[in-house]
Amino acid sequence: MPARLVWALGVSQLLCWGVSYYLIGLFGEAMAADLGQGLPAIHGGFTLALVVMGLVSSAVGRAIDRRGGRAVMVAGSLLMAAGCVGLALAHGLLLYYAAWVLLGLAMRMALYDAAFAALARIGGRAARTPISQITLLGGLASSVMWPVGQWLAEGLGWRGALYVYALLALATIPLHLLIPPDRHVELVPSAGGAAGAPPPSPPSALAAILYALIVALTGMLNSGLSAHMIGMLTGLGMLPALAVWVSTLRGVGQSAARLAEIQFGKRLSAFGLSILATGLIVPCFLLPVGFGAAPAAGIGFALLFGAGNGLVTIVRGALPLSLFDPARYGQIVGRLITPGFFVSALAPLFYALVIEHFGDAAALWLSFLLALAALAAALVLALRFGGRNGA
Repeated sequence: MPARLVWALGVSQLLCWGVSYYLIGLFGEAMAADLGQGLPAIHGGFTLALVVMGLVSSAVGRAIDRRGGRAVMVAGSLLMAAGCVGLALAHGLLLYYAAWVLLGLAMRMALYDAAFAALARIGGRAARTPISQITLLGGLASSVMWPVGQWLAEGLGWRGALYVYALLALATIPLHLLIPPDRHVELVPSAGGAAGAPPPSPPSALAAILYALIVALTGMLNSGLSAHMIGMLTGLGMLPALAVWVSTLRGVGQSAARLAEIQFGKRLSAFGLSILATGLIVPCFLLPVGFGAAPAAGIGFALLFGAGNGLVTIVRGALPLSLFDPARYGQIVGRLITPGFFVSALAPLFYALVIEHFGDAAALWLSFLLALAALAAALVLALRFGGRNGA
């Protein structure tokens, strides 16, 4: 696969994640004050976008299989720009939520899952390495775009910053136009070893269920912890400033793990990678539970969770290459990740209720159990299907 395409998609992921998914974390309070709304109403727009992503997921996946990633991701860039402009123009909740509907459509058409399907369509099972490579740049989105967005907001206000975000979204169109229209035709060895046989029949429903379960459980952890990680550390007794600093180390762990996978993970099957990714997440929650507000425990928690979560993103894109026919990647994966979008949308509210009624430690124990369930699903998937798929 051309290196130019991989770099282009990596840069587009950095920009698209930064101007869509991460904008609420930066501009949320300013938008709430300007619109005269509470934070729940403002963050409700982002929740709506995640729900929209789930509703259109299967359709977007089918479109990429049929027409290729170029047309779909270009359309995503256009919708992303329109959504940013809509937010900038909003002076009430009606236009505000309408803009988030556009952004939900755009995010499903332009973020990782669309890029993964586009790569699978043109690269087949060889798409795993490019998938890992584009996540490395995409993982830097918050680290790069939060400072850029803050600088823009200081000079132009949050509305002016969003107009610039719209231009950045449009700037990804030439990057998405580099996606070739070709469909990969994979030569899969038959039982006798001959090339040119049709792809193997899809695994049983169990494989699909286990994959969807891993995506949903890890998505719930990612969404819940993104909203409440700082608050949970503070609730355990850590100073607020220290809790913010410790939480930023999550991104360090994420990028470091992805870089390590690119450099050293070629011999590790997608099944083994899924076990490693979920296995890193499981013990991280025991550190703050066992050692409370100790800085070392918080640092270990953030780094381990970040590392595991960073690898889970690669697993999300690479595991279907070993389980399913790459020619139907978009359609199959689009359907299986749909529940994960709905779970992610509800996770911040669910975590808030748990914390309110049972405390921060209970939320960490809940997270431990969810991570343990994801690891169990990865283990069963590897034991049941790993050998049959040549992993």
